[in-house]
Amino acid sequence: MIAAILSLTALGLGLGTLLGIAARYLKVEESPIVGKIEELLPGSQCGQCGYPGCSPAAAAIAAGEAKVTLCPPGGRALAESLAALLGVSVDLSDMEEQAPVVAHIHERLCVGCTKCFKRCPTDAIIGANDQIHVVFEDACTGCGKCVDACPTECIELRPPTLTLTNWVWPVPEAA
Repeated sequence: MIAAILSLTALGLGLGTLLGIAARYLKVEESPIVGKIEELLPGSQCGQCGYPGCSPAAAAIAAGEAKVTLCPPGGRALAESLAALLGVSVDLSDMEEQAPVVAHIHERLCVGCTKCFKRCPTDAIIGANDQIHVVFEDACTGCGKCVDACPTECIELRPPTLTLTNWVWPVPEAA
């Protein structure tokens, strides 16, 4: 028994040391601008930009293969920040400002087919086979992939419900 513990400990230490050495010598250097761009992106990995996640989108922006206006959830503010970081000019005339939206499932129409939560990139939909599904609003990015996947059309995108964490004082109207 002690021999087995000692041999597994020695094996773990040896392999851990090899992994540490390999990580140091086989490290791939990445452009620091890619990291800065990735910090600015929302990080929701929603795929609305056409890339599988925010890391590939940041690499494409840094390489000049993608526009700084590619992120719909980030909106105009993100596009302006990315343009300032990269030192490029940006045309925001074709970019419309969108209010935040989240998915909402109408329970009386949901048949529990699970197609919606299989398509959700952020796992914001909770449910199981043949049961009603619910959207966890804090995790929903409003990408609309679940709306496209739903065969019963029971999902709609609407503004998030107001809670104490997301409510803001409205701007007063001019008299």
